Amino acid sequence: MTEARPVRKDGGAGRLRWCVRGLVVAVLSQIGSVALFTVTVLALFSLVVGVGVLILPVVLAAVRGLAGYHRRTVGEWTGTPVDTPYRHPVEASPHDVAASFRQCRLLLADPATWRDVLWLFLDGPVGLVLGLLPASLVAYGLNGLFVTPFLWEHMGPHWGFGVIWPIADQTDAYLAMPQGALLVALGLLTARPLVRAHGGFSRLLLAPTRGARLALRVERLTETRSETVESQAAELRRIERDLHDGAQARLVSLGMKLGLADTMLDEDPEMVRRLLADAMESSSQALTELRDLVRGIHPPVLAERGLDGAVRALAVGLPLPVELAIDLPSRPQPPVESAAYFVIAETLANVTKHSGATRVDVRLWYADGALRARVTDDGRGGADPEGGSGLRGLQRRLAAFDGVLEVDSPQGGPTVVTMELPCAL
Repeated sequence: MTEARPVRKDGGAGRLRWCVRGLVVAVLSQIGSVALFTVTVLALFSLVVGVGVLILPVVLAAVRGLAGYHRRTVGEWTGTPVDTPYRHPVEASPHDVAASFRQCRLLLADPATWRDVLWLFLDGPVGLVLGLLPASLVAYGLNGLFVTPFLWEHMGPHWGFGVIWPIADQTDAYLAMPQGALLVALGLLTARPLVRAHGGFSRLLLAPTRGARLALRVERLTETRSETVESQAAELRRIERDLHDGAQARLVSLGMKLGLADTMLDEDPEMVRRLLADAMESSSQALTELRDLVRGIHPPVLAERGLDGAVRALAVGLPLPVELAIDLPSRPQPPVESAAYFVIAETLANVTKHSGATRVDVRLWYADGALRARVTDDGRGGADPEGGSGLRGLQRRLAAFDGVLEVDSPQGGPTVVTMELPCAL
């Protein structure tokens, strides 16, 4: 989940930075794209003799790594993220021929693989020209400003600069200075457009096509449907278990006590009073458990105050300082509101139980057609959705609404849990 960032205007230092970025593009196009294209072609041809079955997944993993780096840099440099188009991950198994063979079939059947290969082939010349041209203009212009006017006599009889070939005297040499300044300015002015043009070229081949987006969307919906069914089944089992072990057991006990009191009404009135007192306590406990159960399904505070007030109520009840920043122009739809509330509530519960944090920052806002939340704590970190911390369940809950939950929690902290939930207010 990446937010598009506005690209700010560049001054002289910013334009020079774009020249450096162009050099990075040019270098990567040669030592990365050209080299990997050559290795990829060799790996494809080696499939004929069988060795390529083991080599190709490893090579394509490297290709995807370089392509992924370009997607990230294009997103950072242009402010518009580039999505990943792959249908299947690369799982190289150099010691398992059968697994490598299956991997090769999946990778070769993925159109994104061939678009990567085409991009490698074209990126050599395109990246070299678009990336190197701005820096070359600047370097050549600096030569005209500081080298040619003073060392022209040592450059040989046929040496010149710009439109002056050869340089015949000192006057011709000094004419290199305005030409050099013009070339430096031209290089600085064209650096950003040329590097962004390379970004557009990379986006054209590395971003998902419409068909790929549709296929990925279908896979995503299939996965989220399965996770939603599983999550709903688990929720129903939890409700059934809570009813069976809690309120139902107390109501059964209440019925037995009332029946026993009825039989002993004439024989032992004192015992009947104690039984009725126990029955009243059991009914009160059963009512409390039913209320807790209903609160776990849809909290009354959410219905009464909305998501804004419900999150503020959560913050008030937390045993550590909470800094809130909430900006919601209106209420989301009730199912979305409920999902967002439970995600924030469970995240704050995890912070309290496991993080050892001393403070929490909660930000909740709406932007670009999505409800977003970010919970940051200064705890020990190390939270992992795959580690049984409940975060995976939160991801499944959001998946039902096509939402995303990302966790950034390095060892030592801080932990940042970010939620994005597409919805309309």
